[in-house]
Amino acid sequence: MPAGGGRRRLPQGCHLCWLLCAFALKLCQAEAPAPAEKLSVGASNLPCWLVEEFAVAEECAPCSRFQAKTTPECGSTGYVEKITCSSSKRNEFKSCRSALMEQHLFWKFEGAIVGVALVFACLVIIRQRQLDRKALEKVRKQIESI
Repeated sequence: MPAGGGRRRLPQGCHLCWLLCAFALKLCQAEAPAPAEKLSVGASNLPCWLVEEFAVAEECAPCSRFQAKTTPECGSTGYVEKITCSSSKRNEFKSCRSALMEQHLFWKFEGAIVGVALVFACLVIIRQRQLDRKALEKVRKQIESI
């Protein structure tokens, strides 16, 4: 009988797999929303645009320096739009994403991808030249040995 007393051990890679699974499960539990019965948020605490119809009073625009410091909605994107809720007639600010900002982000992403592609294309060319030189050297040595 083996020294382990008949206990079967997992292969070395499985320990890492179980550890990653446990970590992923912990992350999912941490990010999962609270059950409905635990949410005791009244409708007055929610922004009116989440619970009723609204109309856009001012289109999406960049936040001013003052708004960035005083309006929490400016924090996530740097852009806000002013809305008017239909039934409560309240004016509120709502964070929004500007088309211009999205276009800038898209072209930054495209530029980064093209840059990475160029770097790897250069690496492929350099490696191919090295391999060609090695092959030519090998053929030259074989020809010399004849």
